[in-house]
Amino acid sequence: MQRLILMRHAEAERAAGSGRDRDRALSARGREDAAAMGRALAARGLKPDLALVSPSKRTTQTWELAHDAFGDVEVHDHDPLYNGPADILRRYIEDAEDAAGCLMVVAHNPGVHVLAVEYLIESAASPAILDRMTGGFPPGAAAVFGVDPAGRCTLEGFLQPRDLTA
Repeated sequence: MQRLILMRHAEAERAAGSGRDRDRALSARGREDAAAMGRALAARGLKPDLALVSPSKRTTQTWELAHDAFGDVEVHDHDPLYNGPADILRRYIEDAEDAAGCLMVVAHNPGVHVLAVEYLIESAASPAILDRMTGGFPPGAAAVFGVDPAGRCTLEGFLQPRDLTA
């Protein structure tokens, strides 16, 4: 793996008709943001070979809308990614590192946010970059990391829906 994209699902409705958290769908804004993020990533030449997607409705919808900009991508959904903590996300990323040049993970906070900060700390990122990332990982945001041969992740970009133009 040479590149890793960590993406938090886009904005979701507050509740699902079923009452189950994993059934919450994207809001209208979330649908727009997910599609815009896919276009923004593709415009930067970022096309995943493999996507690991939490099986919740909001993450699946986020992936489906972002995916339209990427074309054909192999997708795996793993139940432990649903609200998975950083260590679970990391384990699935490490297990897939030889399967893709560019790997994308669409999951949930706090796991996505914590893992992104861990990667920054491990790569000795500057205080300014750490401050930016510790400020939050909003719905629909994506952190793009370059991955060196030793597996160290270095931040290449942090995209938030509010920063994208339609």
